[in-house]
Amino acid sequence: MSTDPVSGVTIACVVEGHGEVAALPVLLRRLVIERISPGSPPPNLPKPHRIPKGSLKAGLLEKAVAAAGNRVLGAGGILVLVDADDDCPGTEGPEWLARARKARSDKPIAVVFAKREFEAWLLAGASSLAGKWGLSADLAAPPTPEEVRGAKEWLTDRMEGSRAYKETVDQPAMTAVLDLDEARAFSPSFDKLWREVERLVASAIEASP
Repeated sequence: MSTDPVSGVTIACVVEGHGEVAALPVLLRRLVIERISPGSPPPNLPKPHRIPKGSLKAGLLEKAVAAAGNRVLGAGGILVLVDADDDCPGTEGPEWLARARKARSDKPIAVVFAKREFEAWLLAGASSLAGKWGLSADLAAPPTPEEVRGAKEWLTDRMEGSRAYKETVDQPAMTAVLDLDEARAFSPSFDKLWREVERLVASAIEASP
């Protein structure tokens, strides 16, 4: 293991969306090396395991978490990220976390519901996307990003010409330049993600030999 403890930390993820498969590792890498442990090498981030939310609700959450745990061979933890849609994160989150912990009680686990969807975090930091991907140069976050229904459509509506937001391409690219502090300031669920990643990294480092 490297002398830097973060380099030995693995975060194995379970997601529901196609875009998050590429975007979430970008986001986690940035959070760790830019904010949580500045200057450190990135954690180990296996490709997220994608399962539709309906299947996770129906009983596959436990299997997905168990499989993710098998990818954490040393210090590390498991992160489950899903879109809240119309669900209440405060109600659903604790229930999903309890289910996940039963599946892998031996690993630190975090469950985060993006309210309403991952793209709401992009809206929260919209000013950092201004002038890129055909978005207007004066783009600014809506007053309550997490209350916008159809964040993908919100982005498309602000793109010039025939350009349209494409989840698998634009989500990771926008995440790479997103102003993390701005997103945290305007999105409580993004703040929740930030705090949970901090906790997973701290728990993993503490457990390291």
